[in-house]
Amino acid sequence: MSINAHLRDSVRLPGGRALVNGFALDSRGGMTPRAILRNGHELEAYDLYEVFAGDSAPLAVFPLPWPGWEHGVHSVSPDGRFAVFSGQRAVRAVGVGGETLWEYRHGCWGPEIGHPHSVDEQQVCRGFESGSCRISDDGRQVWAHVVLEPEAGQWQECWVVLDARDGRELARLPLESAASGSHQLSHPDGTHMGLCIGMGQDGILIHWGRWDGVRLISWDHEESTDRILSDVHPKHPGFLTVEHYGADLRLHALDGTVLAEREPDTGEDDEETPCWDHLCGFVDADTVIASTLDSDEDTDRARHWLLDARTLEIRGCVTYPGGRVDSYVTALGDGTWLTYDDRTETLHRWAVRD
Repeated sequence: MSINAHLRDSVRLPGGRALVNGFALDSRGGMTPRAILRNGHELEAYDLYEVFAGDSAPLAVFPLPWPGWEHGVHSVSPDGRFAVFSGQRAVRAVGVGGETLWEYRHGCWGPEIGHPHSVDEQQVCRGFESGSCRISDDGRQVWAHVVLEPEAGQWQECWVVLDARDGRELARLPLESAASGSHQLSHPDGTHMGLCIGMGQDGILIHWGRWDGVRLISWDHEESTDRILSDVHPKHPGFLTVEHYGADLRLHALDGTVLAEREPDTGEDDEETPCWDHLCGFVDADTVIASTLDSDEDTDRARHWLLDARTLEIRGCVTYPGGRVDSYVTALGDGTWLTYDDRTETLHRWAVRD
């Protein structure tokens, strides 16, 4: 079954590809979705609705504390008054005027344990390994995935909760991971935080946690090993994962229980089953969108699918005006989704045609 898409908005947005194939979309419960985009030596935060309405001015601009560092996942506070950067050797909070508010130093993400550093803090050590940070929805805590050195010569990845006012460590959770990178998602309930750690060929780990005011209460999902944390439900404590190699999508309860599972479908002209891409999400409380664009690196087979958010039953394949859309896809949770045209640097917002 085909489902016709309607083009709601379009805007030229250089760098907007990170919204559909990266971690630039900042979507929080009850807030307008924002784009957090790197532009040269600055990090810019935009109200997506205002951008589509023709207002191209960013809500806030923050100078990058380490311009040579191109990794890590950063976060902007809900009120836009400060940003927190995940660096190679520190987590740093920066105000809109560029002033350093605080810094939490940690071990180096560089792959050579014990390697020397120069006195220049802008030095970027060899390697692509990195962590992530996420400011809580109330703006009071910073959750950061970091490397710590509890003793000389030792190396331990941890998930730490920091006080957003001064960077003071409130709690830490030692992790059994060797990350190449990570990202975090705050749940719309305003309480829980999810951490997804990618370890390359060694798989993927998912943790959920909450701060109870005294300690970090967490649980991992052993049954979710080798699964990518993709999105959280806008209304109930559930989340979506994709198998590392795209074999299936799953809907989970917050404790990890699998509520529904779906393998990718084939189109009428497909001779073999494709794979799901690593991105999928909730268009709204009732609908999930997922793609099989990258299944065999053949863009002629690019397809986006709408699924039932409770059962993951496939409702149909999205048909776009003018033909197929060669893009990853990101759901906004408001009944619309995004695609990006690399050739024209244009961000498109779609909805199901009534």
